[in-house]
Formats: sequence, structure tokens, C-alpha cells
Amino acid sequence: MQNIVGKTVQKKQSNQEHWLSMSDLMAGLMMVFLLISVAFMRYVQVERDKIKEVAVTYQESQVALYQQLMLEFEKDLSRWDAQVDSHTLEFRFNAPEVLFDTGKIAIKPRFQEILDDFFPRYIHVIKAFKDTISEVRIEGHTSSVWNQQSSPEEAYFNNMELSQGRTRSVLQYVYSLPAVASERDWIKKQFAAVGFSSAHIVLDELGKEDAERSRRVSFKVLTNAETQIRKIIANE
Repeated sequence: MQNIVGKTVQKKQSNQEHWLSMSDLMAGLMMVFLLISVAFMRYVQVERDKIKEVAVTYQESQVALYQQLMLEFEKDLSRWDAQVDSHTLEFRFNAPEVLFDTGKIAIKPRFQEILDDFFPRYIHVIKAFKDTISEVRIEGHTSSVWNQQSSPEEAYFNNMELSQGRTRSVLQYVYSLPAVASERDWIKKQFAAVGFSSAHIVLDELGKEDAERSRRVSFKVLTNAETQIRKIIANE
């Protein structure tokens, strides 16, 4: 009888020890998972703070660049029929009759005079922000009109060729200005000539295409905020 009772007591003790061991193991695993969760949450917080810092720096740089452009050119905008977009940092020349003859890519004399004045000053302003700039685009835009015989597709691609030719003419002209001769290496690396055809037409108050205002040339700064964020993600 004692043997039976003894075996029963030993078995109970063994079971208790087994469950205590399992309990300790589960508690240990829970602590490990908790530590992993805390570490992961901290990692996410750090990465989010880095990305937020880049975004804040980008916004501050954008505001500062816009302010400097306005400080430099505010008095010239009305006589050039130009404007600066605070959100896109696009310096836009809006008077098609000043820029090019219809269907031509040669820069008109009045626009040459404007570029002679504008571009050296523009380079001086944006070079102060070169560390945050990934590219400067000279963008050409047209209306959707070509001629009465052209289909919409033909008009689009004809205007694409025209807008590309015009931006190339502008880039070639400003690059050759003696006043920016010392900046030509930087201009070659950072500037691009892009023709958009009628992809970004201007609409009037009724939502219809404003053909005249759609024909424009702009200088647009692109920041490297997205590139910096990608570097943060890639390096982690």
C-alpha cells in the first residue's frame, strides 16, 4: 500500500514539476516575444523619425527657396508675365507671343532678353540649395491644337516634338550665356529639357482649355527628398 501511495505521490510531484517547467518556459517565451516587440516598435519609431526629419527638411528648404526666388524676382514677374508656384517651385513664363513664333522652336528676341536677365540670377539663387536639388527641369508645354486636318493623336505627337525642340533651344541658349560660364558643368549635370506636349493644359474658369495660357515654358526645381528617404530604407 505504501508503495502504491508512494508512487502516486511521486507521480503527482513529477507532474507538478513538469507543469512548472512548461509554465516557466512559456513565461520565458512571452518575455522574449515582448522584448522583440519592444525592439521592433523602437526600430519603427526611429525609422519614422528619420523619414519625418527628411520631410521637414524638404519642406523647410522648399519654403526657403520659394522665398528667395520671390525676393529676387518679385518685381520682374509682372513685366515678364511670369509666376512662381510655391508648391512645385515652378518658375513659369506664360506669354506665348513673347516666347516663340507659332510652330517654331527658335527663341524670340524678347524672350532672349528675358533669359539674359533671368537665368544668371536664377542660378545664383538655386545654387545655394544645391544639396537638396536632384534636378532642374526646363519644361515645355503646348495647347492641344495643331491644325484642322490633324487627328488628336497626330496633334499630340506633333506638339510633343515642338515642345521638346523648344526646351532644347532654351537650355542651349542659357547654357551658352557668358554670365554662367563657370556653372556649365553643374548645369550639364543638373538640368534637363523636357517637352510635355499638351499633357498639362491650362483650363479656364469654365473648365475648358485655355490654348494661349497652355503654351508656356517653365523652370522647375525637383528636390532629392524622395531619394533621401529611399536611402534610409535601403540602408536599414
